[in-house]
Amino acid sequence: MKLSDKLASLPPSPGVYLFKDKEGQIIYVGKAKVLRHRVRSYFQKSDDGRYQYSRLVRAITDLEVIVTDSEMEAFVLENNLIKQNQPRYNVDLRDDKTYPYLKVTDELYPRVFITRQKPEDGSKYYGPYTDVKVLRDLLRTFKSVVKIRNCNRAVTPEEAARKKYRPCLNFFIGRCAGACAGLITPEEYDLNIRRFLDLVQGKDEEVIEYLRTEMQKASEETRYEDAAVWRDKILKVEHFGWRQKVETTDPIDRDVIALAQEDDDACAALFQVRRGRIIGRSHFYLKNVFEKTQEEILEAFLKEYYALTASIPEEIFLPCELEDSVLLEEWLSQQRGRKVHLDVPKIGEKARLVRLAARNAELLLGELKLQKSKKDFIAHSLKSLQRDLGLPKIPRRIECFDVSNIQGKEAVASLVCFQDAKPLKSQYRRFKIKTVEGADDFAMMAEAIRRHYNRVLREKLPRPDLIMVDGGKGQLNRAVEVLRDLELDLPVAGLAKRLEEVFLPGTSDPQNIPRNSSALKLLAQVRDEAHRFAVT
Repeated sequence: MKLSDKLASLPPSPGVYLFKDKEGQIIYVGKAKVLRHRVRSYFQKSDDGRYQYSRLVRAITDLEVIVTDSEMEAFVLENNLIKQNQPRYNVDLRDDKTYPYLKVTDELYPRVFITRQKPEDGSKYYGPYTDVKVLRDLLRTFKSVVKIRNCNRAVTPEEAARKKYRPCLNFFIGRCAGACAGLITPEEYDLNIRRFLDLVQGKDEEVIEYLRTEMQKASEETRYEDAAVWRDKILKVEHFGWRQKVETTDPIDRDVIALAQEDDDACAALFQVRRGRIIGRSHFYLKNVFEKTQEEILEAFLKEYYALTASIPEEIFLPCELEDSVLLEEWLSQQRGRKVHLDVPKIGEKARLVRLAARNAELLLGELKLQKSKKDFIAHSLKSLQRDLGLPKIPRRIECFDVSNIQGKEAVASLVCFQDAKPLKSQYRRFKIKTVEGADDFAMMAEAIRRHYNRVLREKLPRPDLIMVDGGKGQLNRAVEVLRDLELDLPVAGLAKRLEEVFLPGTSDPQNIPRNSSALKLLAQVRDEAHRFAVT
């Protein structure tokens, strides 16, 4: 059946849709409350003349839909299909490595250790963590406090009852309760495990109270050496807690999430706030985010992250409202077993937490860009510019013109040059306008361009890969006329100040460049530098 026929026969019911390319590979998976409306929207131009996702739509040659009984079923099925097929155009965590988890084994005396695998073996997993050093620090600090065993012995109830094994050195130095030797009951050991998990999740008040009780008891019984051991454990827990920053005055557990995005990369920063303290910061790099909104990226991240972790708090703070927030809350509540609330704080310390997470996300995304630029001499913004403007080659040399005057008098045009996305100030030039009377910016721009490229031709100077003019279609058309007269075939673009719209010759509408594109940021930087140089 043809794609057009499938679009015409879509059902008005909830479900999941799968877009496929010419090879039959699944390239995008989405969910819909009404399949007919949602899927057709991809193939209809919006009010501004653009498709929803131009690159995706161009790649679609086939379509498959799966009808479900409810929107929640579609939500869960979409998540499972994305994990299974890893479609090219769905938002995805960009790291190839597997994030580490804290594993609590399903045994008579559970072990606790770091793992990157999650087999279905009945164990419980906490995480994912992005900083394995912090995870190791947690284990070193707290396992000895509550005496969690380090050995790998698989102790059966029969072996524990007849004390088959001798305890190891850790038992005699007070770092283990001797579980493998049956010196502690499974019930008491489970209590130690719960205390350990409380410490890991920042809930240390109850544990400190327990340690103080034991210290006081030992002191009253004149077991002063034991009391000193309990005291040292209290200090260790408190010291670890002091390293965290108190951010809120209420005791509600919450995650604070913010996002930074640029081109095809994004970074989600997540702060875990437990009992009023930030107990950890994780960050996740995401890919396939080009042309996607912040809301879409956040929703995809929430589904992927909270499907992996067992630690879901009561509240989750976000930087913006999500279209499917009610559905997400219902799904998260099912995952947690208790109510979960999504909130977008506007004022006060809660909004400050979100802004703090946003600053961290921007910083971490900048680090990713820096790493990529070190690996690749050509700036990523130049590759984005070539892609967004459809240029024949990477615009390593960009020249930009601007005009400045005072009510038509003292008119000056400026030329700035950027090489590999950096200012090349030795090539900057100013032109005192000689042939134009009055405030005719178009004519002034034409004079400056004509004078400069006459010299380029005459002296055989380097030619730019892209010429920019500060302005819209009027300035751009005059630049094209001058270059045509000079028989120069060079790419030209105009950047209008008001809405940061980019115009190309032969098109009446501005180019569809996302606001978060590094290409647009580079064009604005070049234009602003030309303006600064003109007015000085």
